[in-house]
Amino acid sequence: MRKIYRYALAFMMIGASLSLQSCEDYFDLHENPNLVSNPPLNAMLSTTTQKTGLNSQRIAATTSFYVQYVASPVAGNGTDTYQVTDLTGTWDAIYLAMADIYDMKQKGLEEGASDYVGVANIMMAYHLNLIIDHWGDAPYSQAFDNTTLTPGFDPAQDLYAEAMRLLDEGIAELNKTDSRIPLRDEDDLIHGGDKTKWIRTAYAFKARMLNKVSKLSSYDPNAVLTAVDNSLQSNADDADMDVFAVRNPWAQIAQNNTQLVLGGWLSEQFVDHLNGTTYGVVDPRLSRITDPTDPKFSLDPYIGTPNGVGNVGPRNNTDRDEVYISRNSPLTGDLSPIIIVSYAEMKFVEAEAAFRAGDRDRAYAAYIAGITAHMNKLGVPEGERNAYLNNPAVGVGAANLTLDLIFKEKYVVTYLNAEAWVDARRYDYQYADFTLPVGADIPTFIRRVAYPQGEASKNPNTPDSPVLSERLWWDI
Repeated sequence: MRKIYRYALAFMMIGASLSLQSCEDYFDLHENPNLVSNPPLNAMLSTTTQKTGLNSQRIAATTSFYVQYVASPVAGNGTDTYQVTDLTGTWDAIYLAMADIYDMKQKGLEEGASDYVGVANIMMAYHLNLIIDHWGDAPYSQAFDNTTLTPGFDPAQDLYAEAMRLLDEGIAELNKTDSRIPLRDEDDLIHGGDKTKWIRTAYAFKARMLNKVSKLSSYDPNAVLTAVDNSLQSNADDADMDVFAVRNPWAQIAQNNTQLVLGGWLSEQFVDHLNGTTYGVVDPRLSRITDPTDPKFSLDPYIGTPNGVGNVGPRNNTDRDEVYISRNSPLTGDLSPIIIVSYAEMKFVEAEAAFRAGDRDRAYAAYIAGITAHMNKLGVPEGERNAYLNNPAVGVGAANLTLDLIFKEKYVVTYLNAEAWVDARRYDYQYADFTLPVGADIPTFIRRVAYPQGEASKNPNTPDSPVLSERLWWDI
Protein backbone atom coordinates (compact mmCIF):
# COMPACT_ATOMS: atom_id res chain seq x y z
CA MET A 1 0.00 0.00 0.00
CA ARG A 2 2.84 2.43 0.86
CA LYS A 3 4.43 1.72 -2.53
CA ILE A 4 1.16 2.51 -4.32
CA TYR A 5 0.81 5.72 -2.33
CA ARG A 6 4.38 6.66 -3.15
CA TYR A 7 3.73 6.27 -6.87
CA ALA A 8 0.47 8.19 -6.75
CA LEU A 9 1.99 11.04 -4.76
CA ALA A 10 5.02 11.23 -7.02
CA PHE A 11 2.99 11.58 -10.19
CA MET A 12 0.56 14.02 -8.64
CA MET A 13 3.42 16.28 -7.58
CA ILE A 14 5.38 15.83 -10.79
CA GLY A 15 2.33 16.72 -12.84
CA ALA A 16 1.60 19.73 -10.66
CA SER A 17 5.11 21.10 -10.82
CA LEU A 18 5.79 21.43 -14.56
CA SER A 19 7.78 23.09 -13.19
CA LEU A 20 8.75 25.14 -10.14
CA GLN A 21 9.16 28.91 -10.07
CA SER A 22 12.80 29.32 -11.07
CA CYS A 23 12.31 27.30 -14.24
CA GLU A 24 11.09 30.70 -15.48
CA ASP A 25 14.42 32.31 -14.59
CA TYR A 26 16.65 30.85 -17.28
CA PHE A 27 14.13 29.43 -19.73
CA ASP A 28 11.03 31.61 -19.79
CA LEU A 29 10.23 34.78 -17.85
CA HIS A 30 6.59 34.99 -18.95
CA GLU A 31 3.81 34.15 -16.54
CA ASN A 32 2.16 30.78 -16.99
CA PRO A 33 -1.06 30.36 -15.00
CA ASN A 34 -0.77 26.58 -15.21
CA LEU A 35 2.44 26.52 -13.16
CA VAL A 36 2.34 25.96 -9.41
CA SER A 37 4.14 29.04 -8.09
CA ASN A 38 4.54 27.92 -4.50
CA PRO A 39 4.61 24.11 -4.28
CA PRO A 40 5.22 22.46 -0.90
CA LEU A 41 8.62 21.01 -0.07
CA ASN A 42 7.39 17.43 -0.29
CA ALA A 43 6.29 17.99 -3.92
CA MET A 44 9.65 19.59 -4.69
CA LEU A 45 11.46 16.60 -3.22
CA SER A 46 9.45 14.13 -5.31
CA THR A 47 10.07 16.13 -8.46
CA THR A 48 13.77 16.68 -7.95
CA THR A 49 14.63 13.16 -6.85
CA GLN A 50 12.84 11.72 -9.85
CA LYS A 51 14.52 14.15 -12.24
CA THR A 52 17.92 13.29 -10.76
CA GLY A 53 17.44 9.63 -11.62
CA LEU A 54 16.07 10.36 -15.08
CA ASN A 55 18.91 12.76 -15.90
CA SER A 56 21.45 10.13 -14.94
CA GLN A 57 19.87 7.86 -17.54
CA ARG A 58 19.57 10.63 -20.15
CA ILE A 59 23.30 11.27 -20.06
CA ALA A 60 24.11 7.55 -20.12
CA ALA A 61 21.81 7.06 -23.10
CA THR A 62 24.41 9.01 -25.11
CA THR A 63 27.67 8.14 -23.40
CA SER A 64 26.98 4.40 -23.36
CA PHE A 65 27.78 4.53 -27.09
CA TYR A 66 31.13 6.18 -26.35
CA VAL A 67 32.18 3.46 -23.90
CA GLN A 68 30.72 0.82 -26.22
CA TYR A 69 28.14 -0.69 -23.92
CA VAL A 70 25.68 -0.21 -26.77
CA ALA A 71 25.97 0.18 -30.53
CA SER A 72 23.60 1.38 -33.18
CA PRO A 73 22.03 -1.23 -35.46
CA VAL A 74 22.41 1.34 -38.26
CA ALA A 75 25.81 1.74 -39.89
CA GLY A 76 27.37 5.18 -39.49
CA ASN A 77 24.98 6.36 -36.75
CA GLY A 78 25.99 9.84 -35.59
CA THR A 79 26.35 9.11 -31.88
CA ASP A 80 28.03 5.79 -32.58
CA THR A 81 30.68 7.39 -34.80
CA TYR A 82 31.53 10.55 -32.82
CA GLN A 83 29.66 13.01 -35.02
CA VAL A 84 28.49 16.27 -33.47
CA THR A 85 25.00 15.61 -32.14
CA ASP A 86 22.60 18.11 -30.62
CA LEU A 87 21.96 17.34 -26.96
CA THR A 88 19.64 20.30 -26.32
CA GLY A 89 17.00 18.07 -24.74
CA THR A 90 19.46 16.57 -22.27
CA TRP A 91 21.02 19.94 -21.43
CA ASP A 92 17.60 21.54 -20.86
CA ALA A 93 16.42 18.62 -18.70
CA ILE A 94 19.49 19.00 -16.49
CA TYR A 95 19.02 22.76 -16.13
CA LEU A 96 15.30 22.44 -15.46
CA ALA A 97 16.12 19.98 -12.68
CA MET A 98 18.80 22.33 -11.31
CA ALA A 99 16.26 25.18 -11.30
CA ASP A 100 13.86 23.02 -9.31
CA ILE A 101 16.65 22.01 -6.93
CA TYR A 102 17.62 25.67 -6.48
CA ASP A 103 14.02 26.53 -5.58
CA MET A 104 13.80 23.63 -3.13
CA LYS A 105 16.94 24.85 -1.38
CA GLN A 106 15.63 28.43 -1.14
CA LYS A 107 12.31 27.26 0.27
CA GLY A 108 14.10 24.95 2.66
CA LEU A 109 16.20 27.86 3.92
CA GLU A 110 13.09 30.03 4.34
CA GLU A 111 11.26 27.33 6.31
CA GLY A 112 14.17 26.14 8.41
CA ALA A 113 14.07 22.71 6.73
CA SER A 114 17.74 21.80 6.89
CA ASP A 115 17.06 18.25 5.66
CA TYR A 116 15.77 19.62 2.35
CA VAL A 117 18.64 22.09 2.07
CA GLY A 118 21.11 19.25 2.52
CA VAL A 119 19.49 17.01 -0.08
CA ALA A 120 19.22 19.93 -2.52
CA ASN A 121 22.93 20.64 -2.19
CA ILE A 122 23.80 17.01 -2.90
CA MET A 123 21.57 16.82 -5.98
CA MET A 124 22.86 20.16 -7.27
CA ALA A 125 26.44 18.93 -6.93
CA TYR A 126 25.53 15.79 -8.86
CA HIS A 127 23.99 17.79 -11.72
CA LEU A 128 26.94 20.16 -11.83
CA ASN A 129 29.18 17.16 -12.32
CA LEU A 130 27.01 15.91 -15.17
CA ILE A 131 27.52 19.26 -16.86
CA ILE A 132 31.26 19.70 -16.28
CA ASP A 133 32.07 16.06 -17.10
CA HIS A 134 30.48 16.35 -20.53
CA TRP A 135 30.49 20.00 -21.64
CA GLY A 136 33.00 21.77 -19.38
CA ASP A 137 32.33 25.48 -18.73
CA ALA A 138 28.64 26.17 -18.08
CA PRO A 139 26.15 28.67 -16.61
CA TYR A 140 25.67 28.47 -12.87
CA SER A 141 26.37 31.61 -10.84
CA GLN A 142 23.89 33.65 -12.95
CA ALA A 143 21.59 30.85 -14.04
CA PHE A 144 18.93 30.83 -11.32
CA ASP A 145 18.71 34.34 -9.86
CA ASN A 146 16.07 35.75 -12.23
CA THR A 147 18.29 38.59 -13.44
CA THR A 148 19.24 37.51 -16.95
CA LEU A 149 18.22 35.25 -19.80
CA THR A 150 21.82 35.10 -21.02
CA PRO A 151 23.92 33.93 -18.08
CA GLY A 152 27.67 33.80 -18.35
CA PHE A 153 29.57 30.53 -18.45
CA ASP A 154 31.56 29.74 -15.30
CA PRO A 155 34.88 27.90 -15.68
CA ALA A 156 34.52 24.16 -15.20
CA GLN A 157 37.18 24.09 -12.50
CA ASP A 158 35.22 26.68 -10.51
CA LEU A 159 32.11 24.54 -10.88
CA TYR A 160 34.06 21.50 -9.66
CA ALA A 161 35.07 23.45 -6.54
CA GLU A 162 31.48 24.63 -6.09
CA ALA A 163 30.17 21.07 -6.34
CA MET A 164 32.64 19.97 -3.69
CA ARG A 165 31.55 22.85 -1.46
CA LEU A 166 27.89 21.94 -1.96
CA LEU A 167 28.57 18.36 -0.90
CA ASP A 168 30.31 19.47 2.28
CA GLU A 169 27.48 21.90 3.02
CA GLY A 170 24.90 19.22 2.29
CA ILE A 171 26.54 16.83 4.73
CA ALA A 172 26.60 19.54 7.41
CA GLU A 173 22.92 20.36 6.87
CA LEU A 174 21.87 16.72 7.10
CA ASN A 175 23.86 16.26 10.28
CA LYS A 176 21.68 18.89 11.96
CA THR A 177 18.94 17.57 14.24
CA ASP A 178 16.57 20.55 14.22
CA SER A 179 15.04 20.48 10.74
CA ARG A 180 11.56 21.93 11.07
CA ILE A 181 10.29 19.70 8.27
CA PRO A 182 11.72 16.16 8.16
CA LEU A 183 12.16 14.15 5.00
CA ARG A 184 9.32 11.70 4.36
CA ASP A 185 9.68 8.20 2.96
CA GLU A 186 6.96 8.59 0.33
CA ASP A 187 8.35 11.87 -1.05
CA ASP A 188 12.00 10.92 -1.43
CA LEU A 189 12.25 8.74 -4.54
CA ILE A 190 15.96 7.99 -4.08
CA HIS A 191 16.53 7.18 -0.40
CA GLY A 192 13.05 7.06 1.11
CA GLY A 193 13.80 9.88 3.55
CA ASP A 194 16.87 8.18 5.03
CA LYS A 195 19.29 10.96 6.02
CA THR A 196 22.12 8.55 6.73
CA LYS A 197 21.95 7.20 3.17
CA TRP A 198 21.94 10.72 1.76
CA ILE A 199 25.08 11.55 3.74
CA ARG A 200 26.74 8.38 2.47
CA THR A 201 25.73 9.29 -1.07
CA ALA A 202 27.30 12.73 -0.65
CA TYR A 203 30.55 11.06 0.36
CA ALA A 204 30.25 8.69 -2.62
CA PHE A 205 29.99 11.71 -4.93
CA LYS A 206 33.00 13.23 -3.17
CA ALA A 207 34.96 10.03 -3.70
CA ARG A 208 34.08 10.11 -7.41
CA MET A 209 35.15 13.72 -7.71
CA LEU A 210 38.41 13.25 -5.85
CA ASN A 211 39.19 10.20 -7.95
CA LYS A 212 38.29 11.98 -11.19
CA VAL A 213 41.45 14.11 -10.99
CA SER A 214 43.72 11.06 -10.99
CA LYS A 215 45.73 12.54 -13.88
CA LEU A 216 46.48 15.78 -12.00
CA SER A 217 49.23 16.55 -9.50
CA SER A 218 46.52 17.48 -6.96
CA TYR A 219 45.27 13.89 -6.84
CA ASP A 220 45.29 12.56 -3.27
CA PRO A 221 44.43 8.85 -2.99
CA ASN A 222 44.17 9.08 0.79
CA ALA A 223 41.50 11.78 0.50
CA VAL A 224 39.63 9.46 -1.86
CA LEU A 225 39.86 6.63 0.67
CA THR A 226 38.58 8.85 3.48
CA ALA A 227 35.53 9.74 1.38
CA VAL A 228 34.99 6.07 0.51
CA ASP A 229 35.11 5.10 4.18
CA ASN A 230 32.19 7.44 4.84
CA SER A 231 30.22 6.45 1.74
CA LEU A 232 27.97 3.52 0.87
CA GLN A 233 28.36 0.50 3.15
CA SER A 234 26.38 -2.16 1.25
CA ASN A 235 24.15 -2.67 -1.78
CA ALA A 236 21.25 -1.50 0.39
CA ASP A 237 22.78 2.00 0.39
CA ASP A 238 22.80 2.37 -3.41
CA ALA A 239 21.41 5.68 -4.64
CA ASP A 240 18.77 4.74 -7.18
CA MET A 241 15.35 5.83 -8.42
CA ASP A 242 12.53 3.50 -9.43
CA VAL A 243 9.40 5.62 -10.03
CA PHE A 244 8.46 5.94 -13.70
CA ALA A 245 5.45 7.04 -15.70
CA VAL A 246 5.36 3.63 -17.41
CA ARG A 247 8.63 1.73 -17.03
CA ASN A 248 12.37 2.11 -16.58
CA PRO A 249 13.62 4.09 -19.63
CA TRP A 250 16.17 1.37 -20.49
CA ALA A 251 13.30 -1.12 -20.49
CA GLN A 252 11.37 1.27 -22.72
CA ILE A 253 14.24 1.21 -25.21
CA ALA A 254 14.12 -2.58 -25.12
CA GLN A 255 10.35 -2.55 -25.57
CA ASN A 256 10.65 -0.13 -28.49
CA ASN A 257 13.24 -2.41 -30.07
CA THR A 258 10.71 -5.24 -30.21
CA GLN A 259 8.37 -2.87 -32.07
CA LEU A 260 11.12 -2.12 -34.64
CA VAL A 261 12.00 1.27 -33.17
CA LEU A 262 15.54 -0.02 -33.04
CA GLY A 263 17.90 0.73 -30.16
CA GLY A 264 19.58 -0.79 -27.15
CA TRP A 265 21.77 -3.22 -29.08
CA LEU A 266 24.75 -4.29 -27.00
CA SER A 267 28.18 -3.51 -28.38
CA GLU A 268 30.51 -6.26 -29.54
CA GLN A 269 33.13 -4.70 -27.23
CA PHE A 270 31.00 -5.15 -24.11
CA VAL A 271 29.72 -8.60 -25.05
CA ASP A 272 33.21 -9.89 -25.85
CA HIS A 273 34.41 -8.38 -22.57
CA LEU A 274 32.02 -10.79 -20.82
CA ASN A 275 31.66 -13.87 -23.03
CA GLY A 276 35.24 -15.11 -22.83
CA THR A 277 36.43 -13.73 -26.16
CA THR A 278 38.60 -10.95 -24.77
CA TYR A 279 39.71 -12.32 -21.41
CA GLY A 280 39.32 -16.08 -21.76
CA VAL A 281 36.84 -16.31 -18.89
CA VAL A 282 33.04 -16.23 -19.15
CA ASP A 283 31.48 -13.75 -16.76
CA PRO A 284 28.22 -15.14 -15.29
CA ARG A 285 26.79 -11.63 -15.17
CA LEU A 286 26.34 -11.72 -18.94
CA SER A 287 23.25 -13.92 -18.68
CA ARG A 288 21.79 -11.51 -16.09
CA ILE A 289 22.43 -8.50 -18.34
CA THR A 290 21.08 -9.72 -21.67
CA ASP A 291 19.06 -12.54 -23.22
CA PRO A 292 20.83 -15.00 -25.52
CA THR A 293 20.41 -14.99 -29.26
CA ASP A 294 17.72 -17.17 -30.75
CA PRO A 295 19.28 -20.62 -31.36
CA LYS A 296 17.33 -20.84 -34.62
CA PHE A 297 19.59 -18.14 -36.04
CA SER A 298 22.89 -18.54 -34.23
CA LEU A 299 24.82 -21.22 -32.35
CA ASP A 300 26.68 -18.47 -30.50
CA PRO A 301 24.44 -17.41 -27.59
CA TYR A 302 25.95 -13.94 -27.19
CA ILE A 303 26.83 -11.82 -30.22
CA GLY A 304 27.34 -8.07 -29.99
CA THR A 305 27.09 -5.36 -32.63
CA PRO A 306 30.30 -3.60 -33.71
CA ASN A 307 30.14 0.16 -33.19
CA GLY A 308 29.79 2.00 -36.47
CA VAL A 309 28.98 -1.14 -38.46
CA GLY A 310 25.34 -1.73 -37.62
CA ASN A 311 23.54 -5.05 -37.74
CA VAL A 312 25.87 -7.86 -38.79
CA GLY A 313 23.68 -10.86 -38.07
CA PRO A 314 22.63 -13.18 -40.88
CA ARG A 315 18.96 -12.32 -40.44
CA ASN A 316 17.06 -9.04 -40.55
CA ASN A 317 16.41 -6.71 -37.64
CA THR A 318 13.26 -8.56 -36.56
CA ASP A 319 15.23 -11.65 -35.51
CA ARG A 320 17.24 -11.99 -32.30
CA ASP A 321 20.56 -12.85 -33.91
CA GLU A 322 22.42 -10.26 -31.81
CA VAL A 323 21.88 -9.31 -28.17
CA TYR A 324 20.13 -6.29 -26.71
CA ILE A 325 19.32 -4.53 -23.46
CA SER A 326 17.02 -6.94 -21.66
CA ARG A 327 13.75 -6.32 -19.87
CA ASN A 328 14.52 -9.52 -17.94
CA SER A 329 17.63 -8.08 -16.29
CA PRO A 330 17.61 -6.78 -12.69
CA LEU A 331 19.34 -3.69 -14.11
CA THR A 332 16.98 -2.88 -16.99
CA GLY A 333 13.64 -4.51 -16.22
CA ASP A 334 10.40 -2.54 -16.33
CA LEU A 335 10.57 -1.75 -12.60
CA SER A 336 14.33 -1.86 -12.17
CA PRO A 337 15.77 1.23 -10.48
CA ILE A 338 18.07 3.62 -12.31
CA ILE A 339 21.33 3.34 -10.40
CA ILE A 340 22.93 6.73 -9.78
CA VAL A 341 25.85 5.53 -7.66
CA SER A 342 26.39 2.09 -6.15
CA TYR A 343 28.27 0.40 -3.35
CA ALA A 344 29.93 -1.89 -5.91
CA GLU A 345 31.27 1.15 -7.76
CA MET A 346 32.62 2.57 -4.50
CA LYS A 347 34.59 -0.60 -3.88
CA PHE A 348 36.35 -0.06 -7.21
CA VAL A 349 37.02 3.58 -6.38
CA GLU A 350 38.55 2.25 -3.18
CA ALA A 351 40.53 -0.39 -5.04
CA GLU A 352 42.00 2.16 -7.42
CA ALA A 353 42.85 4.71 -4.72
CA ALA A 354 44.37 2.08 -2.44
CA PHE A 355 46.42 0.72 -5.36
CA ARG A 356 47.71 4.20 -6.18
CA ALA A 357 48.49 4.73 -2.48
CA GLY A 358 50.57 1.53 -2.46
CA ASP A 359 48.23 -0.51 -0.25
CA ARG A 360 47.88 -3.64 -2.38
CA ASP A 361 46.11 -5.68 0.30
CA ARG A 362 43.35 -3.12 0.72
CA ALA A 363 43.10 -2.65 -3.04
CA TYR A 364 42.68 -6.36 -3.65
CA ALA A 365 40.12 -6.81 -0.87
CA ALA A 366 38.07 -3.94 -2.35
CA TYR A 367 38.43 -5.38 -5.87
CA ILE A 368 37.02 -8.75 -4.74
CA ALA A 369 34.30 -7.07 -2.67
CA GLY A 370 33.21 -4.96 -5.66
CA ILE A 371 32.82 -7.98 -7.93
CA THR A 372 31.00 -9.86 -5.18
CA ALA A 373 28.60 -7.01 -4.45
CA HIS A 374 27.74 -6.54 -8.10
CA MET A 375 27.15 -10.25 -8.67
CA ASN A 376 24.95 -10.37 -5.59
CA LYS A 377 22.95 -7.42 -6.90
CA LEU A 378 22.38 -9.25 -10.18
CA GLY A 379 21.38 -12.45 -8.41
CA VAL A 380 24.33 -14.55 -9.63
CA PRO A 381 24.22 -17.88 -7.73
CA GLU A 382 26.96 -18.36 -5.16
CA GLY A 383 28.55 -21.27 -7.02
CA GLU A 384 28.87 -19.30 -10.27
CA ARG A 385 30.09 -16.25 -8.42
CA ASN A 386 32.78 -18.15 -6.55
CA ALA A 387 33.90 -19.99 -9.67
CA TYR A 388 34.46 -16.66 -11.37
CA LEU A 389 36.30 -15.18 -8.38
CA ASN A 390 38.51 -18.25 -8.14
CA ASN A 391 39.43 -18.22 -11.81
CA PRO A 392 43.16 -17.44 -11.98
CA ALA A 393 42.47 -14.66 -14.50
CA VAL A 394 40.29 -12.91 -11.88
CA GLY A 395 41.47 -14.08 -8.45
CA VAL A 396 45.06 -13.03 -9.03
CA GLY A 397 46.00 -12.21 -5.44
CA ALA A 398 47.11 -8.87 -4.02
CA ALA A 399 50.65 -9.10 -5.38
CA ASN A 400 49.43 -9.50 -8.96
CA LEU A 401 46.62 -6.95 -8.95
CA THR A 402 46.91 -4.26 -11.63
CA LEU A 403 45.08 -1.07 -12.51
CA ASP A 404 44.08 -2.80 -15.74
CA LEU A 405 42.19 -5.46 -13.77
CA ILE A 406 40.52 -2.84 -11.59
CA PHE A 407 39.32 -0.85 -14.61
CA LYS A 408 38.32 -4.05 -16.42
CA GLU A 409 36.00 -5.11 -13.61
CA LYS A 410 34.70 -1.63 -12.88
CA TYR A 411 33.68 -1.36 -16.54
CA VAL A 412 31.14 -4.14 -15.90
CA VAL A 413 29.88 -2.57 -12.68
CA THR A 414 29.18 0.81 -14.33
CA TYR A 415 27.21 -0.70 -17.22
CA LEU A 416 24.79 1.97 -18.49
CA ASN A 417 25.94 4.49 -15.87
CA ALA A 418 27.03 8.00 -16.81
CA GLU A 419 30.20 7.66 -14.72
CA ALA A 420 31.58 5.02 -17.09
CA TRP A 421 32.64 7.66 -19.63
CA VAL A 422 34.60 9.53 -16.95
CA ASP A 423 36.51 6.32 -16.26
CA ALA A 424 37.13 5.60 -19.94
CA ARG A 425 38.74 8.99 -20.41
CA ARG A 426 40.79 8.78 -17.22
CA TYR A 427 41.97 5.35 -18.42
CA ASP A 428 42.58 6.66 -21.94
CA TYR A 429 40.29 3.95 -23.33
CA GLN A 430 42.92 1.27 -22.62
CA TYR A 431 40.40 -1.55 -22.21
CA ALA A 432 41.58 -4.71 -23.94
CA ASP A 433 40.75 -4.81 -27.66
CA PHE A 434 38.95 -1.45 -27.43
CA THR A 435 39.01 0.18 -30.86
CA LEU A 436 37.57 3.26 -32.52
CA PRO A 437 34.12 2.82 -34.04
CA VAL A 438 34.24 1.96 -37.72
CA GLY A 439 33.93 5.21 -39.68
CA ALA A 440 34.62 7.42 -36.65
CA ASP A 441 34.29 11.11 -37.50
CA ILE A 442 37.47 12.02 -35.61
CA PRO A 443 40.80 10.14 -35.59
CA THR A 444 40.96 9.64 -31.83
CA PHE A 445 38.58 8.63 -29.05
CA ILE A 446 35.91 11.15 -28.12
CA ARG A 447 36.63 13.35 -25.09
CA ARG A 448 33.72 15.80 -24.79
CA VAL A 449 30.34 16.70 -26.30
CA ALA A 450 29.40 19.83 -28.23
CA TYR A 451 27.41 22.65 -26.67
CA PRO A 452 23.76 22.21 -27.61
CA GLN A 453 22.28 24.21 -30.43
CA GLY A 454 19.35 25.26 -28.28
CA GLU A 455 21.66 26.94 -25.77
CA ALA A 456 23.81 28.58 -28.46
CA SER A 457 20.71 29.96 -30.20
CA LYS A 458 19.44 31.79 -27.12
CA ASN A 459 22.60 32.59 -25.18
CA PRO A 460 25.38 34.52 -26.95
CA ASN A 461 27.74 33.64 -24.11
CA THR A 462 27.81 30.01 -25.26
CA PRO A 463 31.39 29.14 -26.24
CA ASP A 464 32.15 27.83 -29.69
CA SER A 465 32.30 24.06 -29.42
CA PRO A 466 35.80 22.69 -29.89
CA VAL A 467 36.45 19.45 -31.70
CA LEU A 468 35.14 16.45 -29.81
CA SER A 469 38.65 15.13 -29.32
CA GLU A 470 39.58 18.12 -27.16
CA ARG A 471 40.15 17.08 -23.55
CA LEU A 472 38.43 18.63 -20.56
CA TRP A 473 40.53 20.14 -17.78
CA TRP A 474 40.71 16.98 -15.65
CA ASP A 475 41.48 14.73 -18.65
CA ILE A 476 44.98 15.93 -19.56
